[in-house]
Amino acid sequence: MSGMLDSLDLRILKELQRDARLSHQELSERIGLSPSPCARRIRKLEEAGIITGYTARINEQKLGFQFSVFVSVRLDQQRDNRLVSFEQEVTRYAEVVDCWLMTGSFDYLMRVAVRDLNEFEHFLTGRLTKIPGVASIESSIPIRRVKDQATRIT
Repeated sequence: MSGMLDSLDLRILKELQRDARLSHQELSERIGLSPSPCARRIRKLEEAGIITGYTARINEQKLGFQFSVFVSVRLDQQRDNRLVSFEQEVTRYAEVVDCWLMTGSFDYLMRVAVRDLNEFEHFLTGRLTKIPGVASIESSIPIRRVKDQATRIT
């Protein structure tokens, strides 16, 4: 369906990215379509996997997670079983809020959200370094976020 999106579908996606809590009535008024066809389009976008869910954006700092760290991990082997094992392990850790399999000199890039440097040290030494197959780890501490944007809809 991704190649078959028309301008109304794209407008629906843009509006839902701005405010996913819009009622079908409000959304239909914003895009100039009656509520029933608008609801059908949303359902089709969901069924096609283009809309994968709805969520609230949370301010991590207000919840006490003052510290983000980007962690690059290199495994000792890039075999399927090693990758699967690593991925299963990190999905269990609440501190890991994003994890990407990468190309380049590292196998994974993660963003870890913790309360402070001490909590990061415990995560690093007590969990991450103990995962079988982890060969090297490099941590980078961001100074400030320059841009925060949802997926670009054209």
